[in-house]
Amino acid sequence: MIFKVPRGTQDILPSETWKWQQVEKVILEACDVYRYKEIRTPIFEQTELFQRLVGDTTDIVQKEMYTFTDKGDRSMTLRPEGTAPVVRSFVEHKMFGYPDQPVKLFYTGPMFRYERQQAGRYRQFVQFGAEAIGSADPAIDAEVISLALDVYKRVGLTKLKLVINSLGDKECRAAHKEALVSHFNPHIDQFCPDCQTRLEKNPLRILDCKVDSGNPLIASAPSLADYLNEESASYFESVKSFLEDAGIDYEVDPNLVRGLDYYNHTAFEIMSTSEGFGAITTLCGGGRYNGLAEEIGGPSAPGIGFAMSIERLLLAMEAESKIFADEPTLDVYIITLGETARRPGFKLLNELRAAGIRTDLDYMDRKLKAQMKSADRLQARMVVIIGEDEVTEGAVQLKIMADGTQEKVPVGELVEKIIKNTTR
Repeated sequence: MIFKVPRGTQDILPSETWKWQQVEKVILEACDVYRYKEIRTPIFEQTELFQRLVGDTTDIVQKEMYTFTDKGDRSMTLRPEGTAPVVRSFVEHKMFGYPDQPVKLFYTGPMFRYERQQAGRYRQFVQFGAEAIGSADPAIDAEVISLALDVYKRVGLTKLKLVINSLGDKECRAAHKEALVSHFNPHIDQFCPDCQTRLEKNPLRILDCKVDSGNPLIASAPSLADYLNEESASYFESVKSFLEDAGIDYEVDPNLVRGLDYYNHTAFEIMSTSEGFGAITTLCGGGRYNGLAEEIGGPSAPGIGFAMSIERLLLAMEAESKIFADEPTLDVYIITLGETARRPGFKLLNELRAAGIRTDLDYMDRKLKAQMKSADRLQARMVVIIGEDEVTEGAVQLKIMADGTQEKVPVGELVEKIIKNTTR
């Protein structure tokens, strides 16, 4: 039987993993500058955590979660997103008691959603996310958005668009919900079964429906902006002011609602405007989630965060022809000729590596010509050749691949010689 990678997942091969490593390096550097600390949560959590915090009317909870019953007859779910586990950890470990607030955290890791595979969208995918929990200051909203944009800019992306909206507080949402129900109710039979269910539970989700997105009733639906109370409107104006202070351009989209129930006040998306990127242009999304910690027994701890797909970040880089510097080349390739040279060659391999020199060795007992071809393929900067004569003399042949020059070097002087050549 031939096994293949599960549908909706992918193998990331060595020819590609170095790109991921470069992205992860950029993320670490940006988070260090912004002073966000890494948190690592389990890949699976209690199912109820996502039902309560993500929302039982969302597509994620209704259709996309990978849920199983463990041997203790407990319902567990592979995490479909990162905010709920981080908030759970924040409450469980009493981070609200830390002297420095807000608590600023970031994570990277696999998420799991059962959805149709598309370009840059998998059933197992990798997200980088950041959360700032414990402050209701609109300036932290602008900081979180700035961090997301900074990561994209650090990898060279320029064709970006930030879209923001205010979802208001509970009072605004209640008034808007009533207006949406009145708007959609007379024609709800025109909508998909999911939207018909959402009408009473959470009509805001109708605006985010992928099936009915072309229905003219969505375009003519009452705007949440018309129902913002003075406090919510003032908060949104402050967020926009801080974005302007940070030199960040934005567009306001009153129909932006995001796909998770826990958002309130600020919601945002970062999109690619690069030609040929694809129909799904969203690279990153996030927003404020005041009240989420209270939902699972914690104290009041307003928060804001975002999540971005690493797969889609790499696609955006490809669309803009942004590439990382070439994968680090091999410093030295050791060629051994004959059995007598094998152990001295292996010993030298370890000495060079201990000195921090990227070194490899032929393990296939090939002839000199075949080993030289291997050194070429690996783009080795230097080749060390050891044969019986070299073992006897306590020396090696050192060849510089760029110009073809070759010289005999005593083994005791080799490390210093190689280091000089690698730092030129």
